[in-house]
Amino acid sequence: MTQEVVTIDASPNQFDSSQEADLSTVVIHLLKGILYNDSDAEQWRALLKLQSRVRDYVKVLGLDLHLDEAEGYAFLRTINESDDAPSSIPRLVARRRLSFQVSLILALLRKKMLELDTKGGDTRLIISRDDIIELLRVFLPSGTNEARIIDQVDTSISKIVDLGFLRLLKSQSAHIENYEVRRILKAFIDAQWLASLDQLLEEYSARLMKDVEDDD
Repeated sequence: MTQEVVTIDASPNQFDSSQEADLSTVVIHLLKGILYNDSDAEQWRALLKLQSRVRDYVKVLGLDLHLDEAEGYAFLRTINESDDAPSSIPRLVARRRLSFQVSLILALLRKKMLELDTKGGDTRLIISRDDIIELLRVFLPSGTNEARIIDQVDTSISKIVDLGFLRLLKSQSAHIENYEVRRILKAFIDAQWLASLDQLLEEYSARLMKDVEDDD
């Protein structure tokens, strides 16, 4: 009787080559945008396995890895991006200036998320286009050109989708647009920012009132 011998090729070079390929793929994915656990489970697992190496790799580029395992998202941001002091390293991740309405909608969505978290239970915040319009409508002064405001809201929603804070959900009706508010919003709007929401709403109402007066 001949015994078959099975050999396993576990050479260090082969293993390292595989890890290097995984590292490159994960970093490229992060450089393109946000990595979500629910959208790409394979890349997410690779990131969790290689996160120390990813941090070392992107640090050379002046970037820092923000990873939230509980919420299931990760992204890259410039190191010390909150500092006003100029850096000798060129910015790889561009800083984007958001319009006032986009900032306001994000703040209102973050407030809704906070209310949902306080209640407990489901952590997914689903909101429709009409719901977003209603959030803003309460601040519209009488005489406002509502059609123009709604057109602006559609533009703002598209921008927020592009930024990765909203995800359009499939719907059986072509007349209903539902969105999931992504949990990554928590990383960009903290409690301190929410504390200034009342002032932001006052500024928004004042701007709308000025627009009404200018249209008269």
